[in-house]
Amino acid sequence: MVEFTAIKPTRISDTVVEQIEEMILTGALRPGEKLPPERELAEQLGISRPTLREAIIILESKGLLESRRRGGTVVLDISEAGISDPLLELVRSRPGMVFQVLELRDALEMTAAFHAASRATPEERSAISAKHRELEAVYADPESDHETEARIDFEFHLSIAEASHNLALIHVMRGLMEVLRSYIAYSLDKLREEPRKYDQIQSQHAEICDAVVSGDPERARVAARQHLAFVYDTLTDNSGAPLNAERAR
Repeated sequence: MVEFTAIKPTRISDTVVEQIEEMILTGALRPGEKLPPERELAEQLGISRPTLREAIIILESKGLLESRRRGGTVVLDISEAGISDPLLELVRSRPGMVFQVLELRDALEMTAAFHAASRATPEERSAISAKHRELEAVYADPESDHETEARIDFEFHLSIAEASHNLALIHVMRGLMEVLRSYIAYSLDKLREEPRKYDQIQSQHAEICDAVVSGDPERARVAARQHLAFVYDTLTDNSGAPLNAERAR
């Protein structure tokens, strides 16, 4: 005889938790964003305020929300915990790790560019173009520093990742933000020593942007691959380090 499992009724607060978790995961609720006031949110959800408070307490215990005195309930940045800081300290202490970070970027950004070209909304394409114009402006500014350039550079690549609509990829990119930004700055510093190659980086960014915005997935994937292969090869030449032998040791 077939045995059935009893169905446990779902608490309303658990349903609220699931809805807010999904909104955080998809980016509908972003880090630093405030939830509506308690009374207003309870009315929108069609639940009582005690039930809403119960859901918020659960989300706070998961590290997703934080209730601040006079500041409302704020969405926390889930990418900050447990992924960037220890890895950043590790790679900073080992200069050769820059090549392994580039390998990681290669995998992430080829995928991001390919899917962004297929899936980006008109608004996302506009945002990518705007970020690329900002990147061109900071490169052209003789007063800009590597940290500023690296930040805008990373934000350009992140805008493409966000347009890929691949939630896992987006969260990995955000979680590794400090690591990637640190090594973009390192790469730019080395490339500055060769202005011709520095100009090539800008041309490669333009190609990636145009391929994604024009909706050509394969061209976008190849453009991202060629960009990171160029950076990898340039840094290998500059370092003079036999990378494979070093890693084997």
